[in-house]
Amino acid sequence: MTENKDLEFLEIADEVVAIIAGLAATEVDGVAGMSGGIAGGFAEILGRKNLTKGVKVDLNEDQSKIDIFVIVDYGISIPEVAKNIKTNVKQAIENMTGISPDGIYIHVQGVEFLEEEEKKEDETE
Repeated sequence: MTENKDLEFLEIADEVVAIIAGLAATEVDGVAGMSGGIAGGFAEILGRKNLTKGVKVDLNEDQSKIDIFVIVDYGISIPEVAKNIKTNVKQAIENMTGISPDGIYIHVQGVEFLEEEEKKEDETE
């Protein structure tokens, strides 16, 4: 939530911040996808796109904390990708909501080996 001179009080739902954070995280090079666990996988199988998958937001008056769970591409620098995610997410949230997150925590849940899978497919053809 944030205050604005034109608005007496503005409340922004945690889900809105989660959507912004999720989209900003997936824009970063080296992020293969978001990790949403079993429930997120079922939502994708059923054809429902969950834009908050892999993001946990905790906004209250004292602090704002955002946890982002990602899968990264194989062969990239994980610390560099994490830094870029934090920067992109922070900037997107501040620009769109006026909220300055106190903490953005990146959790790498897996690595995607896309290049090796493509090589194996090419060899079998």
